[in-house]
Amino acid sequence: MKLSEIASIIGAEFSGEDLDITGMNALKDATTTDISFVANSKYIKDIQETNAGAIIVDASVVEHVPPSCVALVVDSAYWSMAELTKYFAPLVEDDSLPEAVVGEGSRVSSKAELANGARIGKNCTIMAHVYVGSNAQIGDNTILYPSVTVYRDCTIGSDCIIHANTAIGSDGFGFATNKLGEHKKIYQNGNVVIEDDVEIGSNVSVDRAVFGSTLIKKGVRIDNLVQVGHNCEIGEYSVMVSQSGIAGSSKIGRNVVLGGQTAIAGHLEVAPFTTFAARSGVTKSIKESGLTFSGFPLMQHKQWLKLQAKLAKLIK
Repeated sequence: MKLSEIASIIGAEFSGEDLDITGMNALKDATTTDISFVANSKYIKDIQETNAGAIIVDASVVEHVPPSCVALVVDSAYWSMAELTKYFAPLVEDDSLPEAVVGEGSRVSSKAELANGARIGKNCTIMAHVYVGSNAQIGDNTILYPSVTVYRDCTIGSDCIIHANTAIGSDGFGFATNKLGEHKKIYQNGNVVIEDDVEIGSNVSVDRAVFGSTLIKKGVRIDNLVQVGHNCEIGEYSVMVSQSGIAGSSKIGRNVVLGGQTAIAGHLEVAPFTTFAARSGVTKSIKESGLTFSGFPLMQHKQWLKLQAKLAKLIK
């Protein structure tokens, strides 16, 4: 789209070079043909380093936009970003793409559906009622059990196992809210990337990214009934036990273990080789590796055990 068109859609004043904008992206990942946004003052420091061609901002931030970027000034940058995502959302299914390609030795049930542009590797097993969306890719030797759904543009590596009723690439829980309390959907235009040797249980939801990718790295093991939010990153060989969940944009290091019903809030980082006992509530980043935590409020496991012992004495 032309930048002037974008300015008209979001109600921003525009002057200067009318750039061709090919996509939307986060500040750190944007290129000269992308448009980005700043909706929180904590990201002002990232403006100077961005390569974005244009940035949606409110009046309080516009002075920080470098001359190399075009600033589109609006009342609410987050609301305007949400409005614009619809215009850059790809088709849910693209019938103009070539027919799906299935690799040698793969078995695809007659009751499965492969959308145009889907690619299945060698020696895969695709069972009944599986759906693989447009431009989705499945690596070699991967098994998709009945009713697995792989949304458009998502990538699953080789030697993976995904159990029944799991959804890969469903929309993340993203919306903007205005002063009247009305909600506007943020179209999730990224994807999910699952690396090799990953096993995912049944009834798991892995949300696609707003921009970029939700990433599950090599060797991860995910139990049944787990939620992975948009733009999360799960480190190599990490383990997520049933009913655990990670909110959007959090990153956990390699070999992290989440006990059952553990919850990690959004935009956090967890150091490698961290263990969380069941029902841990994580609200702050964990920066030191190798520790074990319990409870909510979260504390180191040894401290939690001492606390439980003292509480037991109080109620005798």
